[in-house]
Amino acid sequence: MAYSEIAVLALSFIFLLSLGVPIAYSIGISTTITMLMTISPIPAFTTMAQQTATGIDSFALLAIPFFVFAGQVMNRGGIASRLIDFAKVLVGMLPGGLAYVNIVASMLFGAISGSAAAAASAIGGVMGPRMEKEGYPKNFSAAVNITSATTGLVIPPSNILIVYSLASGGASIAALFLAGYVPGFLVGLMLILVSGYFAVKNKYPTGERVKLKEAFMKFLDAIPSMFLLFIVIGGIIAGVFTATEASAVAILYTLILAMAVYREVKVKDLPGLLLDTAMTTSIIMILIGASIGMSWVMSYENIPQGVTAALMSLTDNKILLLIIINLILLFVGVFMDITPAVLIFTPIFLPVVTGLGMDPVHFGIVMVVNLCIGLCTPPVGSVLFIGCSVANISIHKVIKPLLPLYAAMILALILITYFPELSLWLPDQFGLLSK
Repeated sequence: MAYSEIAVLALSFIFLLSLGVPIAYSIGISTTITMLMTISPIPAFTTMAQQTATGIDSFALLAIPFFVFAGQVMNRGGIASRLIDFAKVLVGMLPGGLAYVNIVASMLFGAISGSAAAAASAIGGVMGPRMEKEGYPKNFSAAVNITSATTGLVIPPSNILIVYSLASGGASIAALFLAGYVPGFLVGLMLILVSGYFAVKNKYPTGERVKLKEAFMKFLDAIPSMFLLFIVIGGIIAGVFTATEASAVAILYTLILAMAVYREVKVKDLPGLLLDTAMTTSIIMILIGASIGMSWVMSYENIPQGVTAALMSLTDNKILLLIIINLILLFVGVFMDITPAVLIFTPIFLPVVTGLGMDPVHFGIVMVVNLCIGLCTPPVGSVLFIGCSVANISIHKVIKPLLPLYAAMILALILITYFPELSLWLPDQFGLLSK
């Protein structure tokens, strides 16, 4: 492992980020500079171009634009309001019920759309005014919306789990999808418990109990939206189609639902939805391509092997090593978005954890749950910015109510890390884990 290459790569990357250069360009430029300055036999520009093109030349990655488009249709198609009404039937009558409604609705919407940003925008846009009208502090409702929106990245279908599958060298997408259910619900439960404590302590209002007939009608109205989960995940598990084919099925189903059943998306809306999808997908693909180039350089210089040896030299205690890795990822998540973090640090830490006997599927869930916390933290937390923008509130006013919710997410992370059955039990029941 050549330390000069590591120094050039790390320092140039940090310098570019400090100048405000977008992270995808920072990754690509720092990687190219490293090749030019330190790896003399390698044609830098050609190699970087080849690695970028090869990185995004994957059938599995076709699922990302399809799921992104399906999420765009859901966001516009009235699905959020129906899920909120259904969540209100389930938990709205409890003390602080609207906070629970926000969390449950975010979990449902995030699970269907696979996007934390979409959940924060769609659910927050509806729940924020409702909670404020009922007497909830604006900063509390924004904090609940911001943290609960990230559960959609853990509960399938999830684009980031597809990215992890690529970065890990082929971890089963179906196994990752099933592994995300229990951890995602656990994070949601922890957020509900903390919200409930503050609801009782501060005497937040209790919602009215919905009559049985009305509750049944709300349930029926939400069934078509939730049925997408059974189609996508059920089809993958049953072997009817792959994750990529499932994403195409998701588009067909959401278009029928939004245009023919709910009738809230018109033909004239489709060009705008396609444009938004293309913009989001292009950002993700540039990140993936550039990160694959950086991963190649790190592999060429044996950086993952060096990190593995360094960590193992500190201690061979599995508990301590997982604490160290989680602390590093928590720090990384504060300054880096989840997609490049997964692409860059998976090849570094995966050899370490597999050497400890940790299943790659389990580590993928731990990594995603960990980095989801970073999405809610300044200075680069994208979900934090979206949630504050939707609530029309400044970031510094949201930090105080966010702190106990951070603690809830970290507690869930600890449980998920040290109790692998939480992640592996479900995929093991379907025989999706490699023995």
